Amino acid sequence: MADEIKDKMDVEIYATKLQIEEFKESMIWKDIKRELDKWKSGANQEYGRVVGDVISGNFGVENPDMHLGSLYGRERTIDFLLSLPDMFLEILKDKEDKSDGTGHK
Repeated sequence: MADEIKDKMDVEIYATKLQIEEFKESMIWKDIKRELDKWKSGANQEYGRVVGDVISGNFGVENPDMHLGSLYGRERTIDFLLSLPDMFLEILKDKEDKSDGTGHK
């Protein structure tokens, strides 16, 4: 997913590689990751409940397809947020490779 996003966007990153690497090791990022993991787990549990309801014929929501799509979108968004530091590092590396004139990764 990160490749799709960075190829379609001209992303400007003001942080340095070192700052991003330090951020990835920071307590604030660990806190953010832990919270996002909880959200993802909750969405997965809710997804399982809705699928179970659909299979049993007990629709707990008015439109289960839309609800499942919303939960799937939530999970993808969380995955994207969790990938941001690594995606930023990859973008910085690509820009560095292009600026050295070789164009090699």
